[in-house]
Amino acid sequence: MAMKNERLIGAADDSRVYADIRKIDPADLKDALYKGLEDFKEKPTHLVILAIIYPLAMLVAVNVAAGYELLPLVFPLVSGFALIGPVAAVGLYDMSRQREEGHDITWEHAFTIFRSPSIFAIVKLSILLGVIYFAWLGAAFAIYRSIYGSAVPASIAEFIWQVLTTPVGWTLIIVGCGVGFVFALVVLAISAVSFPLLIDRNVGTVAAIQTSVHAFMANPMTMTMWGLIVAGLLVIGTIPLFVGLAVVMPVLGHATWHLYRKVVEH
Repeated sequence: MAMKNERLIGAADDSRVYADIRKIDPADLKDALYKGLEDFKEKPTHLVILAIIYPLAMLVAVNVAAGYELLPLVFPLVSGFALIGPVAAVGLYDMSRQREEGHDITWEHAFTIFRSPSIFAIVKLSILLGVIYFAWLGAAFAIYRSIYGSAVPASIAEFIWQVLTTPVGWTLIIVGCGVGFVFALVVLAISAVSFPLLIDRNVGTVAAIQTSVHAFMANPMTMTMWGLIVAGLLVIGTIPLFVGLAVVMPVLGHATWHLYRKVVEH
């Protein structure tokens, strides 16, 4: 169960955040996921999420169709979606907030976020995550070039075979996943509760990030476990041609709001 940990004071722009950060455990993660599922079942938003997901799917398809020289970027493009997932879920946080307050919501409430007093802070944080996403793509490409040089895969099947069955491919997997984990950890720390906080309160971007980082530092193991759960569910959701993400993403988005409620004192 969540337990109060410490008083945090973060400053940003002209706003200050005063919040108690609680200690949480795996039981809280389970409860947040359950509540996220309940929110989704109350007001399914799968069509909205598909509208966000499929441009990414088209981007991946275009990269593959453009030539095998871009094939090594397909996995970083897809896996990196976890880095910008919090941006796509912003409207879902607000839906959970309004449902929590007893309002009768519809999927259209996913777009009321554009009228939020913190919209500019949300945009700035979204841009930051976008920069990190493209930095990850650049790092992934640099890792591939450092291991394979300028060699271009002859086919998709050959590329998969080389990656999965050769020492060079194993090196690519180990190094790539290691670097990707660092990127994911950074994003988890700065965005775990920052977006929900911006929706809940009229604060600045820096204050929201500071609060999120302190929440992560107060619960490093549990928050890392949360990050692994998110990554695992996103991977599962991408397998059937991204269709599973239409359910996985809304549930995770709603669950993140409830996790925020458990971590940050109100």
